[in-house]
Amino acid sequence: MSSSRAGADQPPQPQRRIQRTQTAGNLGETAFDSEVVPSSLVEIAPILRVANEVESHNPRVAYLCRFYAFEKAHRLDPTSSGRGVRQFKTALLQRLERENDPTLMGRVKKSDAREMQSFYQHYYKKYIQALHNAADKADRAQLTKAYQTANVLFEVLKAVNMTQSMEVDREILEAHGKVAEKTELLVPYNILPLDPDSKSQAIMTYPEIQAAVLALRNTRGLPWPKEYKKKKDEDVLDWLQSMFGFQKDNVANQREHLILLLANVHIRQFPKPDQQPKVRPCLLDDRALTEVMKKLFKNYKKWCKYLGRKSSLWLPTIQQEVQQRKLLYMGLYLLIWGEAANLRFMPECLCYIYHHMAFELYGMLAGNVSPMTGENVKPAYGGEEEAFLKKVVTPIYKVIAEEADRSKRGKSKHSQWRNYDDINEYFWSVDCFRLGWPMRADADFFCMPSEQRYLDKSSEDHKPASGDRWVGKVNFVEIRSFWHIFRSFDRMWSFFILCLQVMIIVAWNGSGQPTSIFSADVFKKALSVFITAAILKLGQAVLDVILSWKSRRSMSFHVKLRYIAKVISAAAWVIILPVTYAYTWENPPGFAQTIKGWFGNNSNSPSLFILAVVIYLSPNMLAGVLFLFPFIRRFLERSNYRIVMLMMWWSQPRLYVGRGMHEGTFSLFKYTMFWVLLIVTKLAFSYYIEIKPLVGPTKAIMKVHITTFQWHEFFPRAKNNIGVVIALWAPIILVYFMDTQIWYAIYSTIFGGIYGAFRRLGEIRTLGMLRSRFESLPGAFNARLIPVDKSEPKKKGLKATLSRTFGQVEGSKEKQAARFAQLWNKIISSFREEDLINNREMDLLLVPYWADRDLDLIQWPPFLLASKIPIALDMAKDSNGKDKELTKRILADEYMHCAVRECYASFRNIIKFLVQGNREKKVIEYIFSEVDKHIEEGDLIREFNMSALPSLYDHFVRLIDFLSKNNQDDRDQVVILFQDMLEVVTRDIMMEDHISSLVDSVHGGSGHEGMIPLDEHQQHQLFASAGAIKFPLTHVTEAWKEKINRLYLLLTTKESAMDVPSNLEARRRISFFSNSLFMDMPPAPKVRNMLSFSVLTPYYTEEVLFSIEGLERPNEDGVSILFYLQKIFPDEWNNFLERVKCSSEDELKGSDELEEELRLWASYRGQTLTRTVRGMMYYRKALELQAFLDMAKDEDLMQGYKAIELSSEDQSEGRSLWAQGQAVADMKFTYVVSCQLYGIQKRSGDYRAQDILRLMTTYPSLRVAYIDEVEEPSKDRSQKINQKAYYSTLVKAAMPKSIDSSEPVQNLDQVIYRIKLPGPAILGEGKPENQNHAIIFTRGEGLQTIDMNQDNYMEEALKMRNLLQEFLKHDGVRHPTILGLREHIFTGSVSSLAWFMSNQENSFVTIGQRLLANPLKVRFHYGHPDVFDRLFHLSRGGVSKASKVINLSEDIFAGFNSTLREGNVTHHEYIQVGKGRDVGLNQISMFEAKIANGNGEQTLSRDIYRLGHRFDFFRMLSCYFTTIGFYYSTLITVLTVYVFLYGRLYLVLSGLEEGLNTQEAIRDNKPLQVALASQSFVQIGFLMALPMLMEIGLEKGFRTALSEFILMQLQLAPVFFTFSLGTKTHYYGRTLLHGGAKYRSTGRGFVVFHAKFADNYRLYSRSHFVKGIELLILLVVYQIFGHTYKSAVAYILITVSMWFMVVTWLFAPFLFNPSGFEWQKIVDDWTDWNKWISNRGGIGVPPEKSWESWWEEEQEHLRHSGKRGIVAEILLSLRFFIYQYGLVYHLNIAKKTKSVLVYGISWLVIVLILFVMKTVSVGRRKFSAEYQLVFRLIKGLIFVTFVSILVTLIVLPHMTLQDIIVCILAFMPTGWGMLMIAQACKPLVQKAGLWPSVRTLARGFEIVMGLLLFTPVAFLAWFPFVSEFQTRMLFNQAFSRGLQISRILGGQRKDRSSRNKE
Repeated sequence: MSSSRAGADQPPQPQRRIQRTQTAGNLGETAFDSEVVPSSLVEIAPILRVANEVESHNPRVAYLCRFYAFEKAHRLDPTSSGRGVRQFKTALLQRLERENDPTLMGRVKKSDAREMQSFYQHYYKKYIQALHNAADKADRAQLTKAYQTANVLFEVLKAVNMTQSMEVDREILEAHGKVAEKTELLVPYNILPLDPDSKSQAIMTYPEIQAAVLALRNTRGLPWPKEYKKKKDEDVLDWLQSMFGFQKDNVANQREHLILLLANVHIRQFPKPDQQPKVRPCLLDDRALTEVMKKLFKNYKKWCKYLGRKSSLWLPTIQQEVQQRKLLYMGLYLLIWGEAANLRFMPECLCYIYHHMAFELYGMLAGNVSPMTGENVKPAYGGEEEAFLKKVVTPIYKVIAEEADRSKRGKSKHSQWRNYDDINEYFWSVDCFRLGWPMRADADFFCMPSEQRYLDKSSEDHKPASGDRWVGKVNFVEIRSFWHIFRSFDRMWSFFILCLQVMIIVAWNGSGQPTSIFSADVFKKALSVFITAAILKLGQAVLDVILSWKSRRSMSFHVKLRYIAKVISAAAWVIILPVTYAYTWENPPGFAQTIKGWFGNNSNSPSLFILAVVIYLSPNMLAGVLFLFPFIRRFLERSNYRIVMLMMWWSQPRLYVGRGMHEGTFSLFKYTMFWVLLIVTKLAFSYYIEIKPLVGPTKAIMKVHITTFQWHEFFPRAKNNIGVVIALWAPIILVYFMDTQIWYAIYSTIFGGIYGAFRRLGEIRTLGMLRSRFESLPGAFNARLIPVDKSEPKKKGLKATLSRTFGQVEGSKEKQAARFAQLWNKIISSFREEDLINNREMDLLLVPYWADRDLDLIQWPPFLLASKIPIALDMAKDSNGKDKELTKRILADEYMHCAVRECYASFRNIIKFLVQGNREKKVIEYIFSEVDKHIEEGDLIREFNMSALPSLYDHFVRLIDFLSKNNQDDRDQVVILFQDMLEVVTRDIMMEDHISSLVDSVHGGSGHEGMIPLDEHQQHQLFASAGAIKFPLTHVTEAWKEKINRLYLLLTTKESAMDVPSNLEARRRISFFSNSLFMDMPPAPKVRNMLSFSVLTPYYTEEVLFSIEGLERPNEDGVSILFYLQKIFPDEWNNFLERVKCSSEDELKGSDELEEELRLWASYRGQTLTRTVRGMMYYRKALELQAFLDMAKDEDLMQGYKAIELSSEDQSEGRSLWAQGQAVADMKFTYVVSCQLYGIQKRSGDYRAQDILRLMTTYPSLRVAYIDEVEEPSKDRSQKINQKAYYSTLVKAAMPKSIDSSEPVQNLDQVIYRIKLPGPAILGEGKPENQNHAIIFTRGEGLQTIDMNQDNYMEEALKMRNLLQEFLKHDGVRHPTILGLREHIFTGSVSSLAWFMSNQENSFVTIGQRLLANPLKVRFHYGHPDVFDRLFHLSRGGVSKASKVINLSEDIFAGFNSTLREGNVTHHEYIQVGKGRDVGLNQISMFEAKIANGNGEQTLSRDIYRLGHRFDFFRMLSCYFTTIGFYYSTLITVLTVYVFLYGRLYLVLSGLEEGLNTQEAIRDNKPLQVALASQSFVQIGFLMALPMLMEIGLEKGFRTALSEFILMQLQLAPVFFTFSLGTKTHYYGRTLLHGGAKYRSTGRGFVVFHAKFADNYRLYSRSHFVKGIELLILLVVYQIFGHTYKSAVAYILITVSMWFMVVTWLFAPFLFNPSGFEWQKIVDDWTDWNKWISNRGGIGVPPEKSWESWWEEEQEHLRHSGKRGIVAEILLSLRFFIYQYGLVYHLNIAKKTKSVLVYGISWLVIVLILFVMKTVSVGRRKFSAEYQLVFRLIKGLIFVTFVSILVTLIVLPHMTLQDIIVCILAFMPTGWGMLMIAQACKPLVQKAGLWPSVRTLARGFEIVMGLLLFTPVAFLAWFPFVSEFQTRMLFNQAFSRGLQISRILGGQRKDRSSRNKE
């Protein structure tokens, strides 16, 4: 460590990731050292920062600062108990020792004290006084920094003076007094600098901000506490802080929040900012206040009404005080919210707190006197610092934290702990007021269940009393059970069951035509559905009671009564209906007969039954009426009248949410029609194709009587072959319940397509279409993106049309063109910055910035006009004087016409501009006037000879070339050019003598007037004299350069620019953008009047920016990420090289700047935080540009935004426009990235922290929020462990510009707000907690939640202000509360899997969500780019839910919550955000597993239950089929296969199939084939493919769609979809049975690496391989024993999709694994797998290392699944024993007998085999050492016995090879079944001591399975072409070629290295 920093000569060390413990060694090395400070020593960081800052000026002062820091550190933590403190101190001490002597040498003054004093004075003069003279925004930041530094310097100075016992100079003390005072005021600020000195800053000069600030500062009449020291500029929030004890930073944060909120709403009241009342400019508008109040308190007021309490918002009678009172109420709410931490997830809990605090507030202001003490009312918790946090937030937080602890990280059952929802719903009943205020510590709310019951069973007798007072679950219990699906959507299931019953009855009786239902007999039978309905009702009532049992403690009496009454009434109907039904028959059928027998056989009375049915149906009729009139239903549900509540009580329990969610009549009509159509189709299909054809065969089968069975039949007397009937009907009934999903896919595709077409999607989808529509583009731009000036009153009528002046229109046209140019060019240049286009393409796409005033025509971008001029020239040259025809031909092409006109005009302008001499001017003028005259008369070509045009053109092009070079040396060339041009024009083109005579006369006439003759020959020539031509140009403007450049392009681009831009992404973006401008969107407001919004991105530890090493590190194939990116994006790589002016990659390595550029280039193509931040910061850029266009005056407009950007550095008036633009953008947009661990990363010197800091410095308006964990050294010495404190912290980059630019700049952040939290913030799911801690730092009325894997585009950002206007529009009955956006998946190009995934996702986020939002009205929130109505959600529990496990897919719950609380979610197609998806099979599977787990948890959740019950019938259907229904249907799909195959197994093995072989139903079963076909539809991804096809067809054309579809089939898309079906089914089912759902981080890298066999095995063995092998065995058995009497074709037809499924499930992972069939890799994989399977497990051995650990972890979920789960698991495992039972009787040996004994003997064999194996293993442990020989002998004996038994079996009872195979097939499943049961009963097995044997058996099975999978893969790997084919299939062309090459190189490298080793 030679110097404190790595010097210039040392290469900068690569940042390795430093752990805390390592900091010692590397402390001084990085410039980051002032940040790498242990958390308990946080206070010394500023001192170290100052030391770094002054190091370069005065090393001794820096040394003294560090010395002081060391002393202070020692004072802070004398025992070094904090984490990492000791190492830190040691390192600092070493550095001090090292630096003492060298710095002493450099000291100027005699003593350290003098040195410090002189430095302090020097600093004060140089910085603070200098800065005071200039005041501006950047300077404000520097001032703040200077003051902070001065403060620290003074602190050090005092300390140094103390040690040397000197007095401090008075002058210094005075200076410091000023500094200290200023430092108080100049704190770092977020957006608004509120200190007095900053009044002049741009943002503070806006009247709306001033109005809000002034209103807040009105503190008249507030009773301040006695001891309070008043500051300058007190405001109402300061008063609230002093009364209620909020934190200082919370107050500062909410102050800014409130001011911005009010200012933004205030300015919207005045459409034109100039209309604000001038009298007292700074009065806050009352309407603005009322509007914000209404939004903030809507939920609170509703809550008060619901609980029947009066709200605490009392407004004073005196008008002047109203405004102040409203501000106090709002301020109080925001302050509570801002400090509530995890309580923010519980909106009604906040309402409770607010209710009491607002009441106290009212009491204080009204001067109420407390009845107890007789003093004025004081707040219950008030006054001292942090009182609110400690006394209100912390107790409630503790309850949440303790409950979260009891969930054991989500492992224990949901019913054993209260999640956020339960705790919140405690506040939904009036009982919550028992808590009191101040809150009673002994209230039942705070009680925990007595833990003893869970810990030890011994203390059964004396339970503490408090345990029984645990509140328990509230309103709902989440219990793992499939019954939830029935319970939540009971109406749907009942409907389908009843329909099925009616259809079977109709098909069974009579003719089977549906009309036969009207015959009396059939109709009577059909009436029995009411009995079924009653039974289902009863089942549902009982279910409700069972599933809500655990929440009985918190239930009110009414609710309990309702549950009981429901059960009783349902039971009563179950009795009444059958009895009355029985009496309707003359001669009753079976079951009616028995009933009659019970009740006496007297006469029949049909009317009774009809009456009973009418009464039974009466509630349904009422519901039907209400359904037709939604507004009545809305009123009834919302009302709080007692009588209405009594009416509603029976229909559904009264709840706070889910009331009044109904849509308007028109929406209702739309989605009802959709579903009626769909259901009719489905039922017709089911009836005619599935049910009716099955009835005949079934009847036939029931008649046949079978006596001979092929196994021991337990029920030989069963009637009607009932088993066969069940085996036949089961798959069909399952499919009947599932195929609605298929019909939904079909209908949603059709309707989604129609809707999309109506929304004008895909009107511009190719470049050709864009060209043809380009003329209308500027108009569309101005209509959509430019706000309309409302100032000109619109005149109406005829007079208006006549009197409108044209000049004005022209002027505005010019302005419009200018605005279009600004916006269009901004978009194009952003394309260039992103390297999507190269420089030439950019030039071709740009429109002139500086619109040429002299041309009165629109200048189109050159790519439209390219090659038009050369063509026109040819046409003119060959036109032979035919004027009309040429004109016609040129006018036929609009762009050619424009190009010709523009070129002629520019030509004229340039010539006139260059020619200065008088003589020359005359000639030129004359020639041009002549040409113009002929153009007017239209005989130009007849008069002039056009064949010479090309030579004129050549001359002119050369001239342009010279002009662009602008070189002094070329002057003579230019003169000659001019002369040649004149010659061509006069002699060749005009062919007129008088012109040449004019030229000659000019030559002769004025040759000698005061001109120096150059030489004899030249004096007569035109253009030769010194001033005749202006060349070279002295002052070249940007506009001139642009004009020349453009003209050059127009003249010389020969090839047509049809393929510009050539990059596909650029094409897609430009055409989508142009298309979106023609869609329906709200008109744009001015930026000042738009709604403000924020973006919030949660970030954990993903990549921020790729490091150079990371980019270049090759994987085992020798492929680095960089190489991969270059191959995938070859054109963008070349564009990048062109942009940084390098020719190859090696040049980039030279400089740091270029390396930085390279890292950025790569990071913008990965899924990194850098990409997301760049994308979101486009919003800000767009707003700045739009603000400029809004504010600019005409001349500014014409100069353009670029001019302002260029001049922002120097000119003051340009500066002001620029500053204003910045200020408006600040007011309207904030971006907060919530980097949860940033503090920890910074302290441990993690490279990510530096990358985040770099982002902040690049984008100064970016804010980073993080949770800061700080160890606070305990005051109490006895405690060894330090307490941790947690803070929500917001930082921004400290302005890095220093005053003299020579100084090295320190990149630092500065803290803006630090708000203390009650404890660790992450109690639930990580992401929502992370969002929740940062949400207090967001601003504005909209909040866009953006995830880490998203991207945004400049052109989309321009439309944001239009989008936000949607919040102000009514959509149906309500305003929208969440605006859905489209996403574009940008990872599709990576591999074929990524392409399927992105297509699937694309169709969901477009066509799927379009339909969900309208007409179905059930779109929820699916993640990221949605924009929330921030105030609505802020008072209703935030933008996601966070309870552990149950809210695993946290996002969709925000949508549920919003809908239940009367929100409204819409979807908009005119704006899109980019999004990345997972790309490798393993990542995709993990993602799908996470989503399926999440859906499993949703199925249990209260939200789905409430939606299922509170929606009307049809909306409930939409909700089901688009959320959990989709997953349940996939589950049924797989179940169908199982049921079918097990049914067949039963038929084959029992011999029934052979017996019934003559029957139609068995031989050729059409309905079954249909059922299986619909199953395979789902299986191969048909549900995904349909919408996908439609969407691609809409947006890219149907031809493309078809070709893409075929391509996908060739790349094996069905394999992928079938595989993912398995993933979904497994994880969804397992979550419902056992839980075990967890967040799976998928890692969003590029997958170009090969996954090892063992990895794949671990990932898929339970979800796919086991199931695949089971199905395989089923199919094989069916094949072996069914083949004797069945045609092969029928077998293949029926089972082909199943074989496909089996093969896919077993081999897809290897098929989609990069280089999965390479021999070398296969060998490595095998050794790796062997190692893994044989490794011993144990504590701390990770599952990746050993099979045992993995196996134990794999059954983890069974430990937490509870009795029900285990019973279910055992029951399911019983299916494995069927095989053995059936197959044993099919052995040759057992052919003769069918007795049970055979089965018994087979078990004996199994027990024997197991016993022998056990003996051998025990023997090996006991004897192998001592009695080795004996042991070997025993083993040999066993082997010999085994062989001899086999031989005897073969010889005597003729055992065949088939028998051996059958034995294996019979015994393998049995063994597996035993294993499954043993795992389920693990505790019992362990007690019995059999666990090791179980483990051994399991290992044996795994080895067999591994071999089964591995053999075919290895076999295929023998053939080299398989690997080729696979690479071709997986990756795109460029990459696979690159991969081949790199493999060859890699091979050489390997050879070389192996040779070297030898």
